Amino acid sequence: MTEKETQESLHTLDFEQWLDIAQQDADTFESMRLAAIEELIASAPEKDQKRLRCLQWRIDQERRLSKSPMGACIRISRMMWETLIGKEGLTAHLQSLTEPGKPGGYTVRSHPHQAQVIPLRPDC
Repeated sequence: MTEKETQESLHTLDFEQWLDIAQQDADTFESMRLAAIEELIASAPEKDQKRLRCLQWRIDQERRLSKSPMGACIRISRMMWETLIGKEGLTAHLQSLTEPGKPGGYTVRSHPHQAQVIPLRPDC
């Protein structure tokens, strides 16, 4: 497969095709995987590309440290869960936005004005 064919096929391959390539030719699969990752990072806004490259480096290190593909999958899954629910994860940051008095949290303000509540009529 030429480089041009590889680039074109990255957009059209489904899971079964990727699986077939991985089983038949691991080197081709790996070069296609790297090309797909690079293409995705390059398509991101320039301000995000460095962060994405750092994240990909970390993922690659987790894969390298694993003894098997399943081990790599588990390590990367743990990494994702830590990003979501860990001490500095997304969940903690979202919670801090709703807690008064915390940095980034909302501020409770008193409302000196009161509004008159008008009941809705059932025939409206």
